[in-house]
Amino acid sequence: MSQNVHHNTELVESKQRLMKEARRYLANGKETVSKSPIDGKLYVDEKYVREGAGIAYLAALKAMDAYLVGRGVAMEALPKSIEEYWAAKKKHIPHNGKFSQSLTIAYKTLHIAAYYQGLNTVSNLKEGFQAVREIITMLDE
Repeated sequence: MSQNVHHNTELVESKQRLMKEARRYLANGKETVSKSPIDGKLYVDEKYVREGAGIAYLAALKAMDAYLVGRGVAMEALPKSIEEYWAAKKKHIPHNGKFSQSLTIAYKTLHIAAYYQGLNTVSNLKEGFQAVREIITMLDE
C-alpha cells in the first residue's frame, strides 16, 4: 500500500515540476518577444519574435507532458511530434473542444506562422500566448 502512495506522490511531484517548467517557458517566450520594438501592429525584430514564439509553443507541449506524466505516462514514452501529441490528447485527455482549439491555435500561430514563417503581428502573438495560457490552466486542474 505505501508503495502505491509513494508512486502517486512521485507522479504529482513530477506533474507539478513539469507544469512549473511550462509556465517558465511561457514567461520566457513572452519576455523574448517583448525585446522587439513594435511599429504599429507589427513586431520589428523577427529574431525575437521567432525565438519567443518557439519557446511559448514549447510551453504548451510541456504542459501536455505534465498532464500525461500525472496520468502515469513514463517520461521516455512522452510524445515526440505534434502528431504524437494529438494521439496522446485523444487517448488521455477527456474530449474538450476548447482544449483542441487552444492547441490548434498555439500550433498554427506560434509554431507555424510566427516561428517558421516569421509572422510578426502583435495580435497573432497575443492570440498564441493566450492559447498557451489556456492550455496550462486546463491541464493544471
